[in-house]
Amino acid sequence: MSRKDRLSGNEAVAIAMRQINPDVMPAFPITPSTEIPQYFSNFVANGQVDTEFIPVESEHSAMSAAIGAEAAGARTLTATSSCGMAFMWEELYVASSNRLPIAMALVNRALSGPININADHSDAMGARDTGWIQIFSENNQEAYDNFVMAYPIAEHEDVHLPIMICQDGFITSHAVENIVIEDDDDVKKFVGEYEPKHFLLNADEPLAVGPYSVTNYYMEARRAQAEAMAHVPGVVLEVAKKFESIFGRHYGLIESYRMEDADYAFVLMGSAAGTMKEYVDGLRKEGEKVGLVKVRMFRPFPAKEVAQALSHVKAVAVLDRAESFNNVGGPLSGEVLRALFLQKVRCEAADYVYGLGGRDLLMEHVRSVLEDLKKLCAGETLPAFYRYLGVRE
Repeated sequence: MSRKDRLSGNEAVAIAMRQINPDVMPAFPITPSTEIPQYFSNFVANGQVDTEFIPVESEHSAMSAAIGAEAAGARTLTATSSCGMAFMWEELYVASSNRLPIAMALVNRALSGPININADHSDAMGARDTGWIQIFSENNQEAYDNFVMAYPIAEHEDVHLPIMICQDGFITSHAVENIVIEDDDDVKKFVGEYEPKHFLLNADEPLAVGPYSVTNYYMEARRAQAEAMAHVPGVVLEVAKKFESIFGRHYGLIESYRMEDADYAFVLMGSAAGTMKEYVDGLRKEGEKVGLVKVRMFRPFPAKEVAQALSHVKAVAVLDRAESFNNVGGPLSGEVLRALFLQKVRCEAADYVYGLGGRDLLMEHVRSVLEDLKKLCAGETLPAFYRYLGVRE
C-alpha cells in the first residue's frame, strides 16, 4: 500500500534503491549527490538490503567497479554529480559499449570552472553522446518514479544499455516535497529480479572482454548500440504504461502542458518545468496563448513527439540549462531544431541559456522571451538567435 511522505529528492531516490535491493553499489561522495550513498549505506548497515556496498577512492573507481559487477551478472547502481561524472568519462563509454544495464542517479550540477556546486545540466549534456539513456525529473516524485522504472528499461532484452536518472542539484535533491512512496513489495515485483541470459563474465560462456577492436569490427559494435538505442522509446512507453496501471501516475517521453491551442511554446527539461507551468498559467490569465513542452527523455531524443507537440505553434523558445559554446545555441536547442526540420514543421524559433550555476528563472525573463517570439512572428529580426537570460551584461 502506498504512503504519503515528505522527502528530499535524494532521500526519495535512496528509498527507491532500497526497494529495488540491488546486488552491488560502488560509490564515492560528491555534492549534491552525496546523500544518496549516505542514506543507502545506512540501509546496508541496518540490514534492510542485501547489497554489497563498496566505498571506493574515486568516481572513476566507482564506475569501474560498477562495470565489473554488472559484467559478472550483478544488478548494479551508483550515484554522482558534476565533476564526479566527468572523472568517470572513459568508463561511461565502456559501460555502454559492453551493453551493461547499470543505473546511475545523476544529481545535476555545474561543472568547473569557475567552481560551482549548484544546478545546471552541463554534466548530463557533456555525457549525452556516451551511449547512456538519459531521463530527467521535474520534481522529487518524478525522481523516485523514474528510478523505479530505470531497471525495467535498461535491462529489457531489446535494450541492455546503461541509464542515468537525472534531477537538479539542491532544487530537488535537497528540497523537501510531499510525495507518494509505493509499497516495498509492489516496487520489488514491478522491477523484478535480474536474471540475465548472458553476461560478460559467465564462466559457462567464455569470451574475451575489452580486446582491441580492429577496423573490421568497430563500426558493427557501434551500429549494434545504435539499434539498441532505437528500441528505447518503445520500451520506455511500455514500462510507463505498466507503471501507470499499477501505481496510477502517467509518464511519456515528453509532457505537453496547455499546448492544445498555444501560439507560442517553451521547451525545457528538469525542475524549471514546474516553475514554467506556473508562469504559463499566469500568462494564460493575461490572455496569452502559451504552452510548455517538457522533455523527459533526452537520450534517445524523442524527435517525432517533440515536433508533433510543436506542429501548430507560431514560434518556439528552447531554454537550455547548459552551454555548448558553438555560437548558435545549447544542446537541447540543437535537438529540437533538428526534430522540427526532419518532421518538416515550420515555425519561428529562438534559443535561450538560463539557470547556469543555479541562477533562477524569473517571470520577467519569460516575458522577455515571449516578446522576442512575438517580434519574430511580426517579421522582425532578433539581434542574435540565442541569448542569456538574467545575466549581467
